[in-house]
Amino acid sequence: MKCLVVHVVHVGFRGEFENLKRLGRVLHISPSRNIIVKIENIPKIGEIVVDENLKHIGKVFDIFGPVSSPYAAVKPSTRKLERLTSKILYVIPSRRKEKIR
Repeated sequence: MKCLVVHVVHVGFRGEFENLKRLGRVLHISPSRNIIVKIENIPKIGEIVVDENLKHIGKVFDIFGPVSSPYAAVKPSTRKLERLTSKILYVIPSRRKEKIR
């Protein structure tokens, strides 16, 4: 009996998935169809949001709420939003360096 073993390594687009950070858990979908996430790690505005399968979900466009318990609003790029409720989402940290003034 022959056995074939294949190892797949996903490095993403130019290696972005190497530094994947956990964003937090989806609380609900807002009336304006934005994804509201209870933040665990503070993201930057514009960072790409993916699910556990590395499927592109959208981009962070707002951070709000108290400092001790912040939330993020994610502008979705997918139409099947209801399946995301209670799921954990992740961000791909941007590679842009901040300018120091």
